Amino acid sequence: MTVTMPGSVQQLQLEDDPFAGLTDWPARWIRAVDGGDVVGFRLRVECAEVTEVVVHVSADERYELWFDGDVVGRGPSRGEVGHWSFESYRLRLPVGAHWLGARVWSLGDDAPLAQLSLGDGPTFLLAAEPVSGPVLDLDTGTADWHAAALPGHGRAAKGDGYGCGARHVSDGRTYPWAWQTAEDNLNWSSAATGHLGRASDGLRASDVGRRGDGVRLLVPARLPAPAQRWAEGALVRHVSRHTAGEPTRARVVDPADHLDREAREWQGLLDGTALVLPPETCRRVLIDLDQYVCAYPVLDLDGGRDAEVRIHWQESLYETAPEAGKGHRDVVAGKLFGRPGLEEDGIGDLFIAGGGHEQHSTLWWQSGRYVEVLVTTAAEPLTITGLRFRETHYPYEDRSRFTASDPRLAQVGVLAFRTLQACSHETTMDCPYYEQLQYVGDTRLQCLVAYATTGDDALARQALRAFARSQQDNGLVLSRTPSRQSSPIPPFTLWWVAMIHDFALWRGDLPFVSELMPGARAALDAHLSAVDSRGIFHALHGWNFTDWVPGWDAGTPPGIVQDGEEHPDWPGPGRVVSAVLQPQLALVARQAAELESWVGEPEAAARYSQVADRLLDAADEVFYDADRKLYADDLAHTAFSEHAQSFALLAGAKYGETAVRTMLQEPLARTTVYFDHYLFEALQQVGRTDVLLDRLGLWYGLLDQGLRTVIEHPEPTRSDCHAWGAHPLYHYVATLLGVRPTAPGMQAVTVAPQLGGLEWAQASVPTPHGPLTVRADAGQPVEVTAPAQIAVTIG
Repeated sequence: MTVTMPGSVQQLQLEDDPFAGLTDWPARWIRAVDGGDVVGFRLRVECAEVTEVVVHVSADERYELWFDGDVVGRGPSRGEVGHWSFESYRLRLPVGAHWLGARVWSLGDDAPLAQLSLGDGPTFLLAAEPVSGPVLDLDTGTADWHAAALPGHGRAAKGDGYGCGARHVSDGRTYPWAWQTAEDNLNWSSAATGHLGRASDGLRASDVGRRGDGVRLLVPARLPAPAQRWAEGALVRHVSRHTAGEPTRARVVDPADHLDREAREWQGLLDGTALVLPPETCRRVLIDLDQYVCAYPVLDLDGGRDAEVRIHWQESLYETAPEAGKGHRDVVAGKLFGRPGLEEDGIGDLFIAGGGHEQHSTLWWQSGRYVEVLVTTAAEPLTITGLRFRETHYPYEDRSRFTASDPRLAQVGVLAFRTLQACSHETTMDCPYYEQLQYVGDTRLQCLVAYATTGDDALARQALRAFARSQQDNGLVLSRTPSRQSSPIPPFTLWWVAMIHDFALWRGDLPFVSELMPGARAALDAHLSAVDSRGIFHALHGWNFTDWVPGWDAGTPPGIVQDGEEHPDWPGPGRVVSAVLQPQLALVARQAAELESWVGEPEAAARYSQVADRLLDAADEVFYDADRKLYADDLAHTAFSEHAQSFALLAGAKYGETAVRTMLQEPLARTTVYFDHYLFEALQQVGRTDVLLDRLGLWYGLLDQGLRTVIEHPEPTRSDCHAWGAHPLYHYVATLLGVRPTAPGMQAVTVAPQLGGLEWAQASVPTPHGPLTVRADAGQPVEVTAPAQIAVTIG
């Protein structure tokens, strides 16, 4: 079932500021005179005739927009003070009285790490543009908007989801249920007005972030409305008695405790039948959503004042032994709802019944597959009339329809695409359960998957702009943005340049690419300044993360010395060299050379090509081990990895192909989920997609283990849903079917299938010009149908 807005509301996707040319908007930021964490704003509107209007809405930190008692929008999309988003909605107001409202909250240090704020409490902004009918004064600052603090909101602990912010307490005993439209006992008063909304003045993406000056600079969110639907297929797996006030974290799911009759009643609740719980009752209920979802829980209660309904979330249940991890994800018996050793019960929200007809939900969505409901009634019986989960994510749709002779590939495709959806919202996210942060390394792979399967690039444009705005004076972009806490990862700056290259090839829009090029040049210059006279790149200070390889120090390859340590061969702390990072720089320099040629800068293109050659010549000299026919990770030739061989080949090193072919014959430090993408790219270049299919065994194993999304790294894993693990979908199209753009915007494409032992494979690849379809059968000519604008070369 799809959750839709009322027919009178449509969310718009704007590219430009509706008040372009004006420094100030026609509306002011408003706040409650006596504010709290959560504030309500409302405005009564009378229409003598049918009226249509577009409203542009923002808040600090977050808002829900209400129209005549219904939630019709949420925002603003996450950004920074110098790049503060607004959403736009087209409203149709029939004749009569109407209410516009907004619930706005600001959680300060308890907000998600990705949620930025000016820190001046809940503030709201709405500016209107007439479409048809009488002109209505709806603008905040001029219209008679009223505001009041909304009681009934509290904060619950973050738990393991440390990056996702405080969880929610909804107290129906004090919450004013009809605040959006009706008279109540709240202290409503005219909203206090602040400064005018300020436009971004058309500043370039790389400049906007530096011009906040304590004032939010407004820009359109440029994103479509999120997908919303009711999650279906939930199953009640366990119901048991529980002692009120006792934690659940150390209590295993014991089949001997299962209450079968009550489980059927709870299943009926999920299917739409009300459930009555007697007074002084405590029940623990385990629900399996049978899919990984990001969703707002929606709980309908009747009566039962003082009853508490706690709804907690997990990606999977855990084995009781700490070292045993999670085991098979479908199994719940004998397992814990939360990892062993937790000092408090897990992640989730608390809803307290006020005794009336109430619908509770949360301020932000939750994520996972399993839900634990703990109900504790008080002196009155409680009727639960509904328990539903309103799923939300960026509206990606898989248009590739990839199929192959091995049906497991399509099954992995479903798993991977679900991972992409769950990690895509207002920004890309590394994982929805723990951090919800937009990292460059993760985002690059997400964008490639989106290009190859959806043809949608709005979220990619958001990310490219966001990282451009994050660029520091030293030329490095932040590894994650937006974020209140920085985590410098210098290699991720190079992946941002690669992201620009990917966008240019798969999507085009060279004017947009040109806007990003000054930042790309600064990013490369920051790295090239650390190349010595011999052409050796000295690792930049920071966390030089490459891959979660067992035995590597926090994901950094051998040869990397973290800040504060000395290396005898090179001066300065952390200034050491690595055969993993050196060819990465050469690879991105080559990509930058192509970018420069596409935007009409041949001299810069020649310079970056020469830089790449120089870096690779040096790598051949100091890292290549002629006896082993491999590139060593370190100067002493004591460590060897698949990472170094893959990068050497991809960058064009002299012995790169030899090294990769040698790598396939002996065990080296192995790539894991994230870096498997670059390994697969190298396998494509040497025509060994049979090895790629074999390495998909990790993904096949996920199917065998009951997972619904891709894990962060090989077991035992932290995250069951991690964005970078979706990349096989890209390789279905770009490697197995060999669809690779060779000119910006896919104006030219090579199609060179490498089935690797498959009997056949086919897909429809979205392009900026329309779908390109490919069918490859072993031993037969490839069948390609492409739009006329694409020059196709069959390889």
